[in-house]
Amino acid sequence: MKAFVFPGQGAQFSGMGKDLYESNPIAKELFDKADEILGFEITKIMFEGSDEELRQTKVTQPAVFLHSVISALCMGDAFQPEMTAGHSLGEFSALVAAGALSFEDGLKLVSQRAQAMQKACEAAPSTMAAIIALPDEKIEEVCSEVSKPGNIVVPANYNCPGQVVISGNIEAINEACEKLKAAGAKRALPLKVGGAFHSPLMQPAKDELQAAIEATTFATPKCPVYQNVDGKAHTNPEEIKQNLIAQLTAPVRWTLEVQTMIADGATDFTECGPGKVLQGLVAKIAKGNENVTAHGIE
Repeated sequence: MKAFVFPGQGAQFSGMGKDLYESNPIAKELFDKADEILGFEITKIMFEGSDEELRQTKVTQPAVFLHSVISALCMGDAFQPEMTAGHSLGEFSALVAAGALSFEDGLKLVSQRAQAMQKACEAAPSTMAAIIALPDEKIEEVCSEVSKPGNIVVPANYNCPGQVVISGNIEAINEACEKLKAAGAKRALPLKVGGAFHSPLMQPAKDELQAAIEATTFATPKCPVYQNVDGKAHTNPEEIKQNLIAQLTAPVRWTLEVQTMIADGATDFTECGPGKVLQGLVAKIAKGNENVTAHGIE
């Protein structure tokens, strides 16, 4: 079965989408429409902007969403998903690609999400760190020991076996990193991100986004969409909405999500959008399973 997966924030690069814009009339129309919807020339930043400009959350999230969705839609008849999934922000791309959300509504929600998250980041100095080669249970245990009111750290992204990203207040992250290294982690790497995504520190953003999601029309997708909060397949628009709202403060269970998709018959994973991060994660999650392949758009 064919699964299409969509990346999250961090996969952006200067020049992203320019080739599509110049070679495909569908892409040109959608990119031009995006400039109109957002009220600024995001295409100019995507095609010519510096890494610094692309790193602004209000730019990064819509840019990755646009590149991902437009890449999929430009595949024409070759885009026949039997299931879709996206990592964090990529879940919005997956929902648009599966027909649960219109392109316009998806872009508006992504833009609102980015701005709400930016505000939450500015309200509390916070960050994330990647923990390499330590069991999930040990990471959960250490985070629980370190966390206290006003200074929290939680597992945020279960990316693949041996790679978990933690999220929280800077002081708590630093303390957790030291303890995790002492517990045997191969590496504990602070990430260059604006704040503590997928943690309780995103509650103000979640409250803001909830109203926007609830006011948006969602349709039944043409194929199951696997969601981050529980790693399960969903087709019910109301369930999809609630999971999307919960996603901002809940961990991304990507390992479980891919395992469930494979258990449900996925053998061919195509990553739509910038970068190759998800191809690498799928390969690690499916290690030893020769039936599963992961690649970009061919």
